Amino acid sequence: MPEKSLLQLVAEGDENAYRSFFYEWQGRLFHYIRTIIKSPQVAEEVVMDVLTKCWVGRELLPRVDNLEGFMFRIAYHRAIDFLRAASRDPKLVDLLMEQIETADATAADNRVISKEYDEKLREAIGLLSPQRQKVYLLSREKGLSHKEIASELGLSKNTVNNHITESQRFIQQYLTEHLNLVLVFIFFYK
Repeated sequence: MPEKSLLQLVAEGDENAYRSFFYEWQGRLFHYIRTIIKSPQVAEEVVMDVLTKCWVGRELLPRVDNLEGFMFRIAYHRAIDFLRAASRDPKLVDLLMEQIETADATAADNRVISKEYDEKLREAIGLLSPQRQKVYLLSREKGLSHKEIASELGLSKNTVNNHITESQRFIQQYLTEHLNLVLVFIFFYK
């Protein structure tokens, strides 16, 4: 389903569409927030806060031109807000330090999961057509807007949007199919 269509369904209150939206963004936001906040528990709370805010303000989602930039910007600001609040509360600082120490104890597992995720993501991107790879990487790694990509590659904005939507759909399906076994192995054979 094209990104704009999914966002429109979410805006209309479609819970299945929101579930798809939620699962698409949960892992990506978690990995991003973990680069800012080292505590996995706090990062998960921030992710839930961001995704809850998206549901509460869902009517505005179809107006977003660059969803990835929008989501990461919200996540960044929520993480910074948390760190500011934590710096003013000694109990919260202690709790955060305790969680970071706990996280360090499981860092090897987290690195395995993250490495496997990154490998599978690269595999999925490598299976895209050369044109879709180019469009996807310009969007995701260089952060270019659909309009900028269209201009750079001599494509219509609609074609760029279609390439990104189909790439996201393929990558999500690929990761779902190929990561489940890894996660099952990690969680059951620790």
